[in-house]
Amino acid sequence: MLAKIALLLFAAGGFYLLAVHKHQQRQQARDMPVKLTAACGEKLRKYALAPGERYRSPYVAQRTGTSVELRGYSDEDVRAIQRGCNIIDDTQGRQAADVSSERWNSTRFIRGTHLACTHCHQSAGDKQDAHGNRLKGSLSLGTSWVMADMYDRFTGLLLPYELRQMQCYINSSNGYKPNIADDLIRDVTAYSRFLSAALDLKIGNHYEEQGVDEIAASATLKQGDDYVRGEALYREKCIHCHGAQAAGREVNAQLIAPAIAGPNAWNAQSRNYFNYVSTILPGFICRNMPLGQENTLSNQECRDIASYIGNLPRPAGDRQGPVMALRQQVLMRGMPLLFDLMGTGQTEMPLQQSGRPAP
Repeated sequence: MLAKIALLLFAAGGFYLLAVHKHQQRQQARDMPVKLTAACGEKLRKYALAPGERYRSPYVAQRTGTSVELRGYSDEDVRAIQRGCNIIDDTQGRQAADVSSERWNSTRFIRGTHLACTHCHQSAGDKQDAHGNRLKGSLSLGTSWVMADMYDRFTGLLLPYELRQMQCYINSSNGYKPNIADDLIRDVTAYSRFLSAALDLKIGNHYEEQGVDEIAASATLKQGDDYVRGEALYREKCIHCHGAQAAGREVNAQLIAPAIAGPNAWNAQSRNYFNYVSTILPGFICRNMPLGQENTLSNQECRDIASYIGNLPRPAGDRQGPVMALRQQVLMRGMPLLFDLMGTGQTEMPLQQSGRPAP
């Protein structure tokens, strides 16, 4: 009996020492200087992020001619904000020397190799035009944070910002739900909150750049959503970046454009999935695509493209069960091979001709 008690105490002590060791490792990583991605370095310099007792946003001063003074940030706050920006801009840790410490190992919550927050929340969650105007329907993280607790029509729940992040990891990133106390959630929240301060956004207000400017069928010429028209438009407007089978493009291990179908795309339970919610993806396409040509497509064209993309194979959602998951896996693995054998793949335009910079 004493031996059993001693064994239990020994095991408990071992777990305790392991927890202490992991906590020390995490604290060391928290205290490390953050190497910013190029996009985050530029953005945080633009907003003059620095430790200090008070914070004044250059953006607000430039836009309004007045200086708004807010409570400042500690060194720890600044590092959390920097890490949060890196997570949004480089979720897969492609630019990290040590993914586990520099990006808080965010890839452990994502199944695919392409998906990153900035693909939807473009320009690291703060998309603006050349004149600094925030863009309608651009999924701004700052405006999302100031909305605080929001009613979610899909779950019927009042969700705080942290739980809305979890929805993104589960469905839009086709992954797994982080723990609510994970540093990943904390750092992204810190970054989003900083954006709201830098842009002088008010708690509880609704802004046009918050969320997607959804496009319903009633906003079209009532021609109906057409898969065939959508395929033709995809080959004209989208194939140059996303590829003939919408599987994304990588050149020299650099991701040029993410997958919007296949195993590296969002899953069939995501709100981006047209056959699940028919208004969100068309709105995103119209307001954010093609890059550099935003707002050039008509509502009908956006719905047609979304209809085509929605009918391409992708991972099953978390509520769809093993039969649907198997069916989607067969389609994702088999259809590209079948198209290659049939020789129906269309040659893609080189990047130099497509309006995108060459890698």
